[in-house]
Amino acid sequence: MHPEAIHHIGHAVDDLPAAMDVYQRLLGGVVEHRETVPSQGVEAVMIRVGESRVELLRPLGDDTPVGKFLANRGPGMHHVAYLVSDIRASLRDAAEAGAELIDTEPRPGLFGLEVAFIHPGSVAGVLVEYVQYGGNRHGSS
Repeated sequence: MHPEAIHHIGHAVDDLPAAMDVYQRLLGGVVEHRETVPSQGVEAVMIRVGESRVELLRPLGDDTPVGKFLANRGPGMHHVAYLVSDIRASLRDAAEAGAELIDTEPRPGLFGLEVAFIHPGSVAGVLVEYVQYGGNRHGSS
């Protein structure tokens, strides 16, 4: 079960308003959705740039996954999210192909998506997120 498309690129940022301004002013980005999710430790903004999306992620604390990422690597690409039609089958196939799964079962993600992550050590150093539309076809993670 291979991905259908890249759904979005996750970009970890320290200053969400400044990052939003850059994407809007320089790239013509349009805010598609904004959400704060304390359980995941992020405030996220999905920005559509042409036919593509960038998810800006601001940590709610230093001890969150995105907070730790920023402390170790600084602002920049956090993950690549791939759209899949059957997230459970995609996870099973990835595991059978030797990937180290962070999530063995999908969990609720931002913006109504089901999500699961694959460890960056399995994908040439890049954190991979599988996303599948849930009951809401909003289109953002």
